Amino acid sequence: MTTSGPSDRSERGAERQNWVERRREKIRSEIERNRRGEYTVPTWVLAVALLLIVGGWLALIFLA
Repeated sequence: MTTSGPSDRSERGAERQNWVERRREKIRSEIERNRRGEYTVPTWVLAVALLLIVGGWLALIFLA
């Protein structure tokens, strides 16, 4: 039978704390980049916007 001792719990707690700290730092750095004006729109968003515009024009041409 396997039991988890206090060291196992503390290691998992430390690992989770490290993950939380890394996540918070990543979010902080992203917010700082955005405030400096380095924000970029993801490529997939631009592709979807282009498809919607082209699809709208095609619908306008063929359905009018």
